[in-house]
Amino acid sequence: MFLLLNILAVLNGVYLLLFRSKTSDVTSARLLFGGSLLLLILPLCLPGLVYARNWYLHNIHSSFRLEGSGFILVDVDELEMHKGMVTREASLEGYQLLNDDVVRAVNTPDQKSFIEDDDGCCCTKLITRNQLGMLGEEHPLSLLLCRSDFWLYYIAYFCGGTIGLVYSNNLGQIAQSLGQSSETTTLVTLYSSFSFFGRLLSATPDYIRAKVYFARTGWLAVALLPTTIALFLLASSGSLAALQAGTALIGLSSGFIFAAAVSITSELFGPNSVGVNHNILITNIPIGSLVYGFLAALVYESHSVAGSKTESVICMGRDCYLLTFVWWGCLSVIGLASSVVLFLRTRRAYQRFEQDRITSSMLYS
Repeated sequence: MFLLLNILAVLNGVYLLLFRSKTSDVTSARLLFGGSLLLLILPLCLPGLVYARNWYLHNIHSSFRLEGSGFILVDVDELEMHKGMVTREASLEGYQLLNDDVVRAVNTPDQKSFIEDDDGCCCTKLITRNQLGMLGEEHPLSLLLCRSDFWLYYIAYFCGGTIGLVYSNNLGQIAQSLGQSSETTTLVTLYSSFSFFGRLLSATPDYIRAKVYFARTGWLAVALLPTTIALFLLASSGSLAALQAGTALIGLSSGFIFAAAVSITSELFGPNSVGVNHNILITNIPIGSLVYGFLAALVYESHSVAGSKTESVICMGRDCYLLTFVWWGCLSVIGLASSVVLFLRTRRAYQRFEQDRITSSMLYS
C-alpha cells in the first residue's frame, strides 16, 4: 500500500512538472486539470483494490486448488512462510559476509576495543572520541548539548538544508539579476517539484535495506552533495541551463534533508525526546536565514546601481550573486565534511542495530 502511494505521488509530481498548461486554450487546460484531479483521486481507490485482491485470493483462487492432490506436499501458506524464512536467512548470511568484521568488533565483551584507539592519530580520535554506542538512547537537553554528534549534525544541517532554504527565498531576485525574470515561475516550480521528489527519495533507504543497508547518516552525506555541486555550478556559469539545473539539485537535496532529519534525530538522540531535540536542531534555520541573507544582501548592494529615493536598489549581472554562491559553496563543503564525520562516528551503531533487528526477526519468525 505504501509503495503504491509513493508511485502515485511520483506520477503526480512528474505530471504537474512536465504537463503544466502554458496555453490559453480552454480545452487543453481543462484536460490537464482533469488529469491532475484523476491522479489525486486514485489513492482513494487503493483500499478497494487491496480488499478486492484479498477477496479474490480467499474465494476465487482457493477454489481452483486440489486439496486432495498428491502433488501438493505442503500447504500454500506454509510454503509462503518457508520462502520468507529462506529469504531472511539469505539476507542474514549476506549481511554477515559484508559486515563480519564489524559484527565481531561490536559483539566483543569489551566495547572500548573499538571506541578507543591508542595510535594517537587526530582523525581517529575525532571519529572514536565519545562515540555513540547504540541507537535510540534518550538524550536530555544537558546531554544533547555535550554530544559531539549533535554539533556535527547541527553544522551539517546549518551548512546544507538551510542554505537551500535561503536560496529558494532569494530565487526571484537571483533570476532578475541574471536577466531571467520571465523564468521565475518555472524556477519556483522546479525547486518545489524537486523538493517534493527529494522528500519521496528520503524513504528509499527503508525500501532497499534488505539488499543494501547504509546508515541514515550516510544518506544524509549523499544528500548534501548536490547542494555543493549546484552552488559551484551557479558560480561558474550564469546561463539559464545552469540556473535551472542548480535550482533542481538544490531542491532535491533540501527536500531529502528536511524529510530525513526527523528520523535521524529520533535514531541518534532517542524517540521520546525527538520533539524537543529536533526543535533545538532547527534553530539553525532562523540563524542561517539571518546570516546567509545578510551575506547575500551585502554582496548584492555592493554591485547595485543606486536609483532614485523612491526606487529600490537593483543589481544586474552575474556579479550580484557570484561571490555569494562561492561563499555558500564553501560553507556547504564544511557541511558535507561534517556529515561524513558524523557518518563515520555513527555507522557502527547503525550496523549493530541492523544486526540485532535481523537476528530478532529470525528468532521470532
